[in-house]
Amino acid sequence: MDWNLLRTFMVIVQEKGITSAAEKLRLKQPTISNALRRLEGHFDCRLIERRPGIFEVTPAGQRLYAECVVLFNTVSGLHALVHDQPDEVTGRIEMAFASHVVCPFLDEALAEFHRHNPRVTFATSVLSSQEVITAVARKDAAFGVCLMHERNPKLQFQPLYRESFGYFCGRQHHLFGKRGVSMEDLRAEPYVSFKTDQMADALWPIAMLRQQEEFTGLVIGTSSHLEEVKRLIIAGFGFGPLPIHVVEDDVRNGLLWRLPPYENPPEIIVYLVYDPTARRSRAEALLLERLLTQIDATPLERRTYPSVA
Repeated sequence: MDWNLLRTFMVIVQEKGITSAAEKLRLKQPTISNALRRLEGHFDCRLIERRPGIFEVTPAGQRLYAECVVLFNTVSGLHALVHDQPDEVTGRIEMAFASHVVCPFLDEALAEFHRHNPRVTFATSVLSSQEVITAVARKDAAFGVCLMHERNPKLQFQPLYRESFGYFCGRQHHLFGKRGVSMEDLRAEPYVSFKTDQMADALWPIAMLRQQEEFTGLVIGTSSHLEEVKRLIIAGFGFGPLPIHVVEDDVRNGLLWRLPPYENPPEIIVYLVYDPTARRSRAEALLLERLLTQIDATPLERRTYPSVA
């Protein structure tokens, strides 16, 4: 087999199309199409269903893609394997994060890992939580940090930290700067939130609070990214939930104003997600071992933000 066919197939799946793959590889579209046909001919099965407006990787294609990722990760590490000093760890670690992950515990763990392994390089992506889970499942990322939308039985979800959400409004909002605001005052107010602010989704504690308080205000805007939810709140579209510790500087700078509830705000768990069966490079294995060891050694109360103290 021509290994270039596997490389081409992997890029086709990652780029979700023949044309995009051709641009990525700087080849002509007929060349990419021909490579896919040759690969399907070699395996005597359909790997990608492609018709006008439809691009779907078949189950056989999904299995082949997973093996291609493992294969090329192994090949890319051969040079380091041959040339590294026995005790020197090198390599590249791909990580995927949900938007605006703020976790001093994780930052300290990564800083310690870097001090001991300065030649390991990192590449990070910022995605929605569901996209993070998909990236880890497809082995596009070695680890992910995200909310748990729906537990993938093939992945491991380890609680990394806990964060409290509060309601906030921006300077344009008529409740900005007012004290003594009650939950009743919020019930009919326009609302801005995350797409996962649903009873059957990752931010269900916030959705439950909203349901219990019988909020009836129009939902003006939603997003999968914290920065965009915050942007709409600051712009005065409505009030909405944000992680309290993440927006502390915005409150101090007068961009946001905290609204009730002030006690017992809803709490959300953020997870470290990884594939326990994945073949890992030495660098990936060492980092995962370090993270899991430090998580086990640190009570969740010390990984809760804002700090309980």
